Amino acid sequence: MAAFTPRQTSKVLGGKNTQVFLQTFADRVLVVIGIDTAHQHPHRYPLSECLQQPWTVRYAPIYEALDTGSNKSAIVACNKLLKKHPQNELIKSLKALALIRSQKVEESLVLCDEVLELKPTNDAVLTAMMHVLRGLGRHNDMVTMFEEAYKKQPTNEELGAQTFFANVRASHWKSAHQIATRMYKQFQEDRYLYWSVISAILQARDISTPSNMRVILFKLAHRLITSSPTPSYVNADRFHLHLSILRELELYDEAEKLLDSDVGKSICATNLSCNEIRRDIWKRQGRVQHAGELAEQLILENKGRNWLEFLAVIDATLPSQPFEVGSSASEEKIKHAEELFTKVAEIDGLKDRSGFLALIELEKRSRIHGLSKGDSLLPVYRSNQPFILKTDSTHLLKLLKEYFEKFSDKACCFEDLKPYIILEDGLDELSSFLEAVPTSFTTVSELRRLINAFKFRRYSLSSSQVSAETELQRVAEYTRYYFEGLPLGAGLASTELQPADDLMLLAGNALVNLWKLTGNNDHLFNAVYLLEFALTKSKQSFLTRLILIRIYRLLGAPSLALDHYRAMQIKQVQHDTLSHLILSRSSTFSLASTGDLTLATECLESTQIYLSNSQETGDYIVRAFTSEKYSQIPEFLVFEDWLDNSLQRDIVKMEHLRMRLTHEQIVSDVIDMELIELKFIFDRTHYDNRDFQILPNYQPLASPGLNEQTLLFGKKEGNGWLTTFLKAYIRALQQASDLDDTVEEKLLIGDRPKQTADFDKKLSLRERLAQDSPEDLQELTPDEVRFVEFATALADWLEPYHNHARPPPAVVLAEAAKQTELKTGHPLKGVEIPPLPLNGNGHHKKDEEPPAVQEPPQAVVTYFEGLTTRLEEARTHSLPVEFLHVSTLAQEAFLLLVMETLRFKSSSVVKANKLGALVTSFKELKTAAVSVLKDVAASLIQRGELEGSAESWKGPVEACTGALVPRLDHDFLVLHSKKIAEARRKVLDGVAKGITRLYESNYYGGGGGYLQGGSPFSQSGSPGGVRRTEISNSLRPFTIAQLNKATQAHTDAEWRVDDVEVGQVTVVAQVVTINRQATNCVYLIDDGTGQIEARHWVDSNEDEGSKWGGIQEHRYVRVTGGLKAFGKKRYINTIHIRDVKDPHEIYFHTLETITVSLIHERGPPNQNVQSKAEGSGTSMNAYSAKAASGGLSDQFAHLPPLQRAILKFIIDQPPRDEGIHVALIAKAIGASLEDANKIGHVALCSLRLL
Repeated sequence: MAAFTPRQTSKVLGGKNTQVFLQTFADRVLVVIGIDTAHQHPHRYPLSECLQQPWTVRYAPIYEALDTGSNKSAIVACNKLLKKHPQNELIKSLKALALIRSQKVEESLVLCDEVLELKPTNDAVLTAMMHVLRGLGRHNDMVTMFEEAYKKQPTNEELGAQTFFANVRASHWKSAHQIATRMYKQFQEDRYLYWSVISAILQARDISTPSNMRVILFKLAHRLITSSPTPSYVNADRFHLHLSILRELELYDEAEKLLDSDVGKSICATNLSCNEIRRDIWKRQGRVQHAGELAEQLILENKGRNWLEFLAVIDATLPSQPFEVGSSASEEKIKHAEELFTKVAEIDGLKDRSGFLALIELEKRSRIHGLSKGDSLLPVYRSNQPFILKTDSTHLLKLLKEYFEKFSDKACCFEDLKPYIILEDGLDELSSFLEAVPTSFTTVSELRRLINAFKFRRYSLSSSQVSAETELQRVAEYTRYYFEGLPLGAGLASTELQPADDLMLLAGNALVNLWKLTGNNDHLFNAVYLLEFALTKSKQSFLTRLILIRIYRLLGAPSLALDHYRAMQIKQVQHDTLSHLILSRSSTFSLASTGDLTLATECLESTQIYLSNSQETGDYIVRAFTSEKYSQIPEFLVFEDWLDNSLQRDIVKMEHLRMRLTHEQIVSDVIDMELIELKFIFDRTHYDNRDFQILPNYQPLASPGLNEQTLLFGKKEGNGWLTTFLKAYIRALQQASDLDDTVEEKLLIGDRPKQTADFDKKLSLRERLAQDSPEDLQELTPDEVRFVEFATALADWLEPYHNHARPPPAVVLAEAAKQTELKTGHPLKGVEIPPLPLNGNGHHKKDEEPPAVQEPPQAVVTYFEGLTTRLEEARTHSLPVEFLHVSTLAQEAFLLLVMETLRFKSSSVVKANKLGALVTSFKELKTAAVSVLKDVAASLIQRGELEGSAESWKGPVEACTGALVPRLDHDFLVLHSKKIAEARRKVLDGVAKGITRLYESNYYGGGGGYLQGGSPFSQSGSPGGVRRTEISNSLRPFTIAQLNKATQAHTDAEWRVDDVEVGQVTVVAQVVTINRQATNCVYLIDDGTGQIEARHWVDSNEDEGSKWGGIQEHRYVRVTGGLKAFGKKRYINTIHIRDVKDPHEIYFHTLETITVSLIHERGPPNQNVQSKAEGSGTSMNAYSAKAASGGLSDQFAHLPPLQRAILKFIIDQPPRDEGIHVALIAKAIGASLEDANKIGHVALCSLRLL
């Protein structure tokens, strides 16, 4: 078992988008990230002198390679320099960084520890090591490194600042406060005092700080800020910091003095943050009247139209909550406020809506308090006793009508008034008023007025007014006016939205409501037709796409939903707020078991924002410190915390795990990695940042909203869903893993994240996992509840047997140490392995007797039996999503059974632990499960054929009556109906094939091959897997179109084309352009099927002109290299490029590409396809479907004895990506490490790598 890292570490390691250094080379070397570059330091070289330093030229290729993501080139450059300067700290740190970004964590750790032991003080070394340690998640070590450097150079102000920033990045606020205080005393700079102040405040707000310490820390901050030689009001952010301390300590009198001063008033008038905190202090003081008077002054004299000013006046008049009413003073205040807002409305006219909205808000609050000119049906409080005040509500209705008449030609009119439609007896009158709006229009303003009238009329419908017949009429009405309004946008650019778009959104809402009322799926098809047509006119209408995504998922067409999701070009934090649209319960539609990693890749792409957050937000906080933006620092920290503990992040992680297990073989690396990460997730407090309000909801107030109506299976994945699945999977992974807390602590790389979840600290993890919560189960579908019950019963049954058979921690650590030494040539640091007595089979001897074998619990036995009945019920459902849901859960239950019985697959383990009777039970369970899975796969294929038939797509087209959509072309309807049918057939067939491959797998106890390429995530091979090293060295011809379609499971996985792993590639194409640079040459090539860049990295010692100068534009060339990606751009990392001198080579390449593709698809000529898994070659090449081993000794008989010994040792080792370390080879052949290095040097020189 190899050493492991949690995902939050491992994902960072491959971050090609990580910006390690600043833009210019001199800054990259000399400027420590986070220091204000405008702040000059006397000991720094000027930029012009930096570029003249001889050592900058020496390191330039390393920095260039790191910046461009060419990590292998960086490692080669570092190795060359290390031969001349073996003790150079900077080169070692840069090599460690390149190794981390190449996912070679163990090798990087060795170099990292070597540099840390030297306790570096050099700026460039500290900068590089900072990124290395951040990549490894070792923030505590980074803090220690800077503190040691600062101790050596206590007068180095910049080093002190970097030590402070290291503590800030690690959220060590106590240490940061102490360092800032020390710096202030030493350097007497005011900003260090304020750094100390805000560090104390942030320490007080930290979740780990005891409550009794928080007041003390705020008092300390207050004492420090009042002792400053310069007053806080010299800077707006310092002033804000001072006010926030006074607010926390409730020193309102002192705050009042600051706020009432001329400087305080000036700052609050120009700084929104200070103005906001002033309002809050006044509110806590009970000075709302004063705030209202000031706001009134700003509104009248300064023409201020900030809505907060209007709210301040309304709060001074009437609070938002009911209170003692009936006084004449309240009526006077209401009258005064009404006069003020009326005056503002008259002055602004149609230019600004603030005055009119303020009048409506004032009337709403008056109704709440029973002081309205009209009347209220809301509860009003007198002496804390509620009663109902009944009169008419004509005044609010009058205000709504006036607002509609003035602003109904604005698109925001409905959203403005929606919160105020609280009438009961006035709804009929409002509807009559809206029905009188003219339906004829000749301008965009008139069309918008009609649309807003439709929205209000629909929103105010009562439940008795919503029926299938009336909704059909409304759909026809909305559709009719949509087509009539299209000519108004005929001249708009393709990037603009049509003025009539909202009418189609209304029609879509009505059709979804029709589906819920009638259960007729034809209404969902009609909604698709209308909305897809709307997109042909408004290609950028993301609201239309939102509804389509939900509908396509309901119809069981996930690929179409994904197309629209990608068309929206979701970016940055939107991945956190909007990815639920496509990734909620996405494992139901996953085809990962067939090698289609589309949804799995989407999961990984959506997590990039969380990596960016962990990498970049700390830098933003540091910049806020350097520029003294103290008001922004708490906001950055909250933002970072909410993203780090995002509910959507961990729901996506759970969905990705469920997909991953169907694609990869379940091996120890996968189990250990996932277990560690899920345990971290379980200890988090989650924040739900998902945006459900963005859906265009125009459903009646009396009906469920569009979000609730279009949820898959009618259930929302929330914290309860996540907690339930976490418990099930953590228990399953624990039983399959050899890790315990002792082993985990020794092998874990990086700092353990904080436990933010609120739970009883006295309970162990096992006890917390066993706790039941009926509230959590409410978020699960009935099928998911049955699955969780099965998983719980299975874990309860097998737990004692796993505890008995699990090897002791010392054995696990010994294996980890062995694997680490094989990879790096160095023993595992900090782990002492005591000798253990072994039995004859190599297993640790156990003194205790094994637990008695019990029969499997009824919940486990009956689960698969009950699936047969459940499948019959789901098969009759008109939509395929429920059938898919039941089928994928059956597959998941089988995988869980496999995972929890994996330990007992080895006969030696069973024999050593005397558990033969237990294994017999497993065989019976698996036989029953496989029988059910066969039925599931057959039913899915049958349903797929039905969904893909002509009858499937003809029915919805025929049901789309001419009266409903008179303007849609019949071919348009057929096109989209066929698309839906094909998408359904694809997902049904794909899931069926995946289940078939699963139960036929040798690895899972069946027959046939299963995922022969192994895991793209796992370092170790799996049973039946091909050798990665052979694949990576094979050369295969491709067209550029094939390369552009190649897929990756994640950014560091191997490329695959048609589910076949890709090694080296060769392409024949025409050179379109050539871009020569100092370190590389970029060729844009085109072979008629597509275009791609070929990049050749120029060695510093290579005569680029003589070797590659013959390549010219518009000539055909053969390019050989590896497929790479940087960001979202693919290119060929070229190792050789030459002119094509014979035109027949172009034709030969095309034919060869076809031949190789067919061999991989159908097998070699004149052989059974099955022979691909049975061949016995000696190497991997383009014409072999699979590598094989054996019979290698004869071909090396001609070599000298030393070389044969080296080859024999290498061949005898298990295949691994990293190869065999040179130190181990030297040890095996009895040579010294120096001799081995010489051999390696000669080999590299012969390959022109040195």
